[in-house]
Amino acid sequence: MTPILTAEQIEDFLAREFPQIHGDGTVFRCVNVAPGTATLRFHPNESHLRPGGTVSGPALFALADVAAYVALLAHIGPVALALTTNLNINFLNRADPVPLDGVCRILKLGRSLAMLEVAIERVDTRQIIAHATTTYSIPPSK
Repeated sequence: MTPILTAEQIEDFLAREFPQIHGDGTVFRCVNVAPGTATLRFHPNESHLRPGGTVSGPALFALADVAAYVALLAHIGPVALALTTNLNINFLNRADPVPLDGVCRILKLGRSLAMLEVAIERVDTRQIIAHATTTYSIPPSK
């Protein structure tokens, strides 16, 4: 699997097509694209925390979903209407409010469906915080 978009092209696409992604400031940043994989960095802020200072489950779910979308786009191009059809996440460790990477690997890339997995890791220690598997629906090309 060879990527056809760079991290910079993905950043431009997300800013143009999904400006709401930066509604809380720039918290998501595509930091790497490589064959069959992509990494999305998440800088949580106060709005992503639950009482006790832990990054919330919905914020981690969003990281997994956007990381998978980024990896998919890197390999199929700027297809805004690719949709999540399933996402399963397992929370493994406490998510401190530190930068986190969603490291996504494409397991299968078909014409209409893609299966991906995302490891959410602390940037500083590479400890795995959560693991997700997801399926995306790819719309037919015109």
